[in-house]
Amino acid sequence: MSELQRRLVHASGSLVPLGYLAGAAPWSAVKGLLVVSALVATVLEVLRLGVGLDWAIYDRLTREYEQDNPAGYALYTYSMAAVGFVFAPPVAAAGMLMLAIGDPISGLMASRGVGEVKQVTTLVVMFGVCLVLAVGTFVVEGMGLGVSTLTAGVVGAAGATLADGIKPVVVGYVIDDNLSIPPVACAGMWLVLVALS
Repeated sequence: MSELQRRLVHASGSLVPLGYLAGAAPWSAVKGLLVVSALVATVLEVLRLGVGLDWAIYDRLTREYEQDNPAGYALYTYSMAAVGFVFAPPVAAAGMLMLAIGDPISGLMASRGVGEVKQVTTLVVMFGVCLVLAVGTFVVEGMGLGVSTLTAGVVGAAGATLADGIKPVVVGYVIDDNLSIPPVACAGMWLVLVALS
């Protein structure tokens, strides 16, 4: 699978928060879909890592460092489900979009190895895309365009950019940005909105 195809699969996750923002599905339906996705990913990962099921699609969708660890697609579903249940819909949807749209754009611009930092231009683009996604989400949700929403957008975008820019290794385990982008971004936005409300 080409890198572009991998990124398009990644971006398909944006349909979940976009469906909610477009009024096509209530937040309860989004949460239900997130739970189902996380459960399916868990079953697939147990089969892959525990039983040794080796489908060809795993070779296409997983990276080398994921061969013996939970794969990025599973971490993607877990992080989306986590923020979907922990944070209010506007904050959660913004964080989900940062992962589903911001991360693939950043990834197409430049990939990096484990422990390496992305180039400044890539980080600036990631920050800009995430800021637009956050502020756009807040406006669509009727929160308006003010100091609190702009500041929350800046802090959330900065958190997502930091999580995207660095893939640290902790005790031999790679902290994948599929796992870190939504919670880091959402926590930052939530703190700002609470502080400025």
